[in-house]
Amino acid sequence: MDNAYLEKILNQVATGETLPKEAMEKLKDLPFQDLEFVKIDQHRNLRTGYPEVIFCQGKTKEQVTQIIEKMMRNNSNIIATRASKEIFDKVKEVAEDAFYYEIPKVIVVKKQEIKTNNKVIAVVTAGTADIPVAEEAAVTAEIIGNKVERIYDVGVAGIHRLFARIDKIRSANVVIVVAGMEGALASVVGGLVDKPVIAVPTSIGYGASFGGISALLTMLNSCAAGVGVVNIDNGFGAGYLASNINRL
Repeated sequence: MDNAYLEKILNQVATGETLPKEAMEKLKDLPFQDLEFVKIDQHRNLRTGYPEVIFCQGKTKEQVTQIIEKMMRNNSNIIATRASKEIFDKVKEVAEDAFYYEIPKVIVVKKQEIKTNNKVIAVVTAGTADIPVAEEAAVTAEIIGNKVERIYDVGVAGIHRLFARIDKIRSANVVIVVAGMEGALASVVGGLVDKPVIAVPTSIGYGASFGGISALLTMLNSCAAGVGVVNIDNGFGAGYLASNINRL
């Protein structure tokens, strides 16, 4: 299959056109795009319904820019996480319509409109310091087609704040709970709602929180049923998982 035909097919996928079943099956296993320092999985959208996401931490600004430039040729929506302002400034040289979410440090290049479903994801934080991780989850979920309700600073130190918003939380289809320190909020919310709860431990806290391990262990040991846990500070993973639940 030559590159011109491949790019044509990928553009059809990006614009939402339906491909014959035989073509879909063949394309799912086609090779990646090899740039030596990175192998871009241009077919991830075919297999998962979402384009490949760029994790910028550890990459140079030139590497991230090259990846985005190649992905744009296929008209893909692009998400780049853990991106510094310096990386964003370099990306703008090749992607004028790129947008930078400064708090979660996420770059988005939106080439195609994504149909938003009507199921709401609630993103809840224990404290204000947890917002950067929560925003990574919220922005990720929004960009891949979900409605998001943000409910911030309702931690257990002032639990009346949580009860004041509990009806809004219960109305969501999925709840993402982001908390540092001891991470107790996920268990509390898990015991109050009948929806899936995705717990995100953050590295926020004093010394004995061990950079988020304390919150992680609390969430893993939750006695509230229906609570799942992602890695420390992994807002992206929580937003992606919540979106998968919404697509069921």
